[in-house]
Amino acid sequence: MPRRSMVIAALSTMVEWYDFTLYLYFATVLARVFFAADGHSMTQTLGGFAIAYLLRPIGALVFGHLGDRFGRRVAMLGSMALMTAAMLATAVLPTYAQAGPVAGVLLVLLRCVMSFSVGGEYTGVVAYLLEGAHAHRRGLVASCASASSEIGALLAAGAAALTVWALPPDALVVWGWRIPFLFGGALAGCVLIARAALAETPEFHAQQRSGTVPDRPIRHILSGHRAAIARGFAISALGSITYYVGITYVPAFLDATGTMPETQALSISTLAALTVILVTPLTGMLSDRIGRRPVLVALALVAIVVPSALFAGMTANGLATWTGALVMAALGGAVSAVGAVTTAELFPGEGRLSGLALGATSATAIFGGLTPVIAHLLVTGTGWAGAPGAMISAVALCVIAVFVRMPETAPLRQTR
Repeated sequence: MPRRSMVIAALSTMVEWYDFTLYLYFATVLARVFFAADGHSMTQTLGGFAIAYLLRPIGALVFGHLGDRFGRRVAMLGSMALMTAAMLATAVLPTYAQAGPVAGVLLVLLRCVMSFSVGGEYTGVVAYLLEGAHAHRRGLVASCASASSEIGALLAAGAAALTVWALPPDALVVWGWRIPFLFGGALAGCVLIARAALAETPEFHAQQRSGTVPDRPIRHILSGHRAAIARGFAISALGSITYYVGITYVPAFLDATGTMPETQALSISTLAALTVILVTPLTGMLSDRIGRRPVLVALALVAIVVPSALFAGMTANGLATWTGALVMAALGGAVSAVGAVTTAELFPGEGRLSGLALGATSATAIFGGLTPVIAHLLVTGTGWAGAPGAMISAVALCVIAVFVRMPETAPLRQTR
């Protein structure tokens, strides 16, 4: 693969994840802008995220079909074009003060469009990097998608924190909240232009030459790779809940428990994103060295034992808060890094994107989109700060048996 194409593909997830995670990092502000101040605005904001997230597996199936039938490049261009339009449209929405409840409805609808496009975005990039990488460096190269996406999350957290810090509350609610969304729309447009120069992967070219491109990719995967779908679901379930509860929900958690104001909580998110960026490539290289399965099993064991104590300790508003947030960020980043390459390796090139949609993305819709609002309801309803960590531990306990029994997907030379 041309190095330029690989770099564009890897870095483009930065824009994707900036646009997508900005909603969560900006949740406390959006709750004031788009919903009535009746005590339920945060729940409505996180609920809107959960509803929109259900569109992600549908988008993954649509763009996965396009990518498996017509090439990875086609799918990646289509998903980014839709994302650019949704981000720019969000930036010009009317507020609750201007349009009443309609404002919140429009926000959720555009989040649905964004979620639909992201469904095909991340899986397409992971497959693209995997198919363009040397066989014995797939873990490191595919982890670049996770690292780059976290750079985007870092930008989102930084943009949210800077906007909240720099503007007075009245200006923030009236017009200031639009600035991070306009910036994201401009970034997405730049990536869309750059992607026009992407080369197609050697894997897909080989399928075209041999005539093995499936006419019905979803049926092809369902008929012969159901076990891989189930394993991909399990891997993505743990990766999603550690990321969305263990990382992106943390600012709202600290605000809901009265531990920190939103500006300071967003500062923690910035350091958490830096932690993920550092941990991700190291985990990818480790999985290249010793195999995917041992790394997944070890991470699942950690996820069973530590999250509840870490979340409970975060409410102390001191060293324990920062330590808990950063350790959870390291755990989430590590699972995402090894999970990305493993789920893609579970499937053959023929129908790979559809397989990722059926397995990985469907799990993300459940354990990523729904879990932040469930965690928020548990924390506010029970008063138990360790509830989000208990959710992570429960999922890890359910999937560890799958990890122990799954076949190794890394090349044998690297796992001897």
